[in-house]
Amino acid sequence: MVDIHCHILPGVDDGAGNMSDSILMAQEAEKEGIQSIIATPHLNNHYDNRKELIVTKVQELNQALKNSGVNVTILPGQEPRIYGDIIEDLEKDEIQPLNNSKYLFIEFPSNHVPRYTEKLLFDIQVKGLTPIIVHPERNSELIERPELLYHLVEKGALTQVTASSLCGYFGKNIKSFSNQIIEANLTHFIASDAHNITNRTFKMIEAFDLINEKYGLDYVYLFKENAELLINGKNVIKEIPAQIKKKKKFIFF
Repeated sequence: MVDIHCHILPGVDDGAGNMSDSILMAQEAEKEGIQSIIATPHLNNHYDNRKELIVTKVQELNQALKNSGVNVTILPGQEPRIYGDIIEDLEKDEIQPLNNSKYLFIEFPSNHVPRYTEKLLFDIQVKGLTPIIVHPERNSELIERPELLYHLVEKGALTQVTASSLCGYFGKNIKSFSNQIIEANLTHFIASDAHNITNRTFKMIEAFDLINEKYGLDYVYLFKENAELLINGKNVIKEIPAQIKKKKKFIFF
């Protein structure tokens, strides 16, 4: 299994604090059947993780895992918070696509979708990259206005839902919206977004068990195969997206 979103690099963001934490996370991943992990450290106002640093840290962690006998391979990635100069920084070779593929993570603020989002995602695609919106199920504006997500996916963006969201660890509303996103073919990947082995761990087996139970093995295979296709730089499987119907609110007198 491949996990395309994980904060496993030591000491670079709010994920693994040091190399020992990174090794513990990789051991936990191995127990879940994860063989490859894309390390996706934050790039935002708090953490300035550029491509050169990420590549170096990935090499160091792979060597440490080899020395510790952990059979998990770390691949380079990044989780940039959406910002207006991302194209300029791509041209400077400071942005790290997922495993040097054509796929690039984009994170939204938790409470809104910036007005320039559609234009920026279009510009990223003009550059030959495919933007992947991470954890859209945790964005409050998308929860309120799911048609925005449909519109962005229809225009060529992909999305990734977090395993813990689907399992209910972020609350009932986020779990419900995660399921709606899957049902409407508005997501293409399930990933851990793991930060540690305590309160933000992998939960991949649990999530895929729920998907199998609710939607069947075809969906499990689709999400797992898409992760494999991604790390190999191939085109992923996309079903035709549908609009999420907002549930009516009833007012009782």
